[in-house]
Amino acid sequence: MMVAGEAALAVSLADSLFLSISPDAARSKVLLFLAFSFAPFIVLSKGISPFLDRVPGGRRMTVFIVGLLRACVVLAMTRYLQSLALFPLAFASLILAKVYQVSRSAMTPTVVSGDNELMAANGKFGRLTGIVGFLAGGPAVLLQKINPNLSLVMSAVAFVFAATMTLKLPRHVAAVTSKASRAEREEMSAPEIIRAGVAMSSLRATGGFMMLHLAFWLRNEKAGLAWFAFALAVGSASTLLANSIGAPLTRKLNHHTILVSSMIVIATVGIVSALVGSITAGIVLAGVVNGFGAIGKLAFDSIIQQHAPDANRSRVFAQYETRNQLFQVAGGLLAVLFVPSGAVGFAFVGAYAAIATAYYAFKY
Repeated sequence: MMVAGEAALAVSLADSLFLSISPDAARSKVLLFLAFSFAPFIVLSKGISPFLDRVPGGRRMTVFIVGLLRACVVLAMTRYLQSLALFPLAFASLILAKVYQVSRSAMTPTVVSGDNELMAANGKFGRLTGIVGFLAGGPAVLLQKINPNLSLVMSAVAFVFAATMTLKLPRHVAAVTSKASRAEREEMSAPEIIRAGVAMSSLRATGGFMMLHLAFWLRNEKAGLAWFAFALAVGSASTLLANSIGAPLTRKLNHHTILVSSMIVIATVGIVSALVGSITAGIVLAGVVNGFGAIGKLAFDSIIQQHAPDANRSRVFAQYETRNQLFQVAGGLLAVLFVPSGAVGFAFVGAYAAIATAYYAFKY
């Protein structure tokens, strides 16, 4: 349900932040709250996140509170939709979304009994994310056309429902009672894990860049909101497909091969999309970035499980998710900072993925 709330909120903010005000105003405001969103991550990773790991039920209650706070923030947006107060509210919503995503990554390993179940759970969650995101996008656009407040109300209802579902989880989820052992630290410093972490961060950076690049570029096109909603739907559908085939792939193919292949595909499609330069090419690229980002995530999780058997999954996944979220925000920051044309933005995605591929293949 968090995904449904995210989809409805994305549609509403796309209309309010990108289509209802001047391009320069949209750029400056979005750039501001993206820039400031780095600070909470530093606090989250250095102080709050380790504390929540040690408290029984800490992650569960975090997600519960985040759901309620997101609902309150979204409802406040209905009052200030045409006001400058919308921007700090959107900023607060962004931070809460990142806290949820880090906590979700920490909780998942603790509600399954083993690594095989963890992979199945990640794949299942990815499929549900794709389905819900795809199904929620259409009604959100329809409600937005009727009344901009209605899509926000839909988002708030979804967040409240997601918060109540969190209370069904056991209190022990994500609790980490000890510090990292020497064996865990040695395993996590292995070259295989380091380069896999760089690759995963690169995939997330391209995802963050494409999201805001399309949002700003499509605002100048006819039916910009409809195109952006369609891009979100394609991204959700590609995530669904990727998680459906990703788990079998990770069992049959080398995990490093999957990661490097994902980056090669993104690099290739990015360059081809730049040469074509059309809206359709951009939406296809967004789908490819989302889909292969999801497959890469499954491969990365498998690499952690294979090369760090002594590591605490909850702590490790929370640490990497925090870093990946930073890279995703950084990618979005670049898109807003430079606001490239469609073709230039696609070329940037292709070039960045190619550089990341070269690093992954030849660094170690």
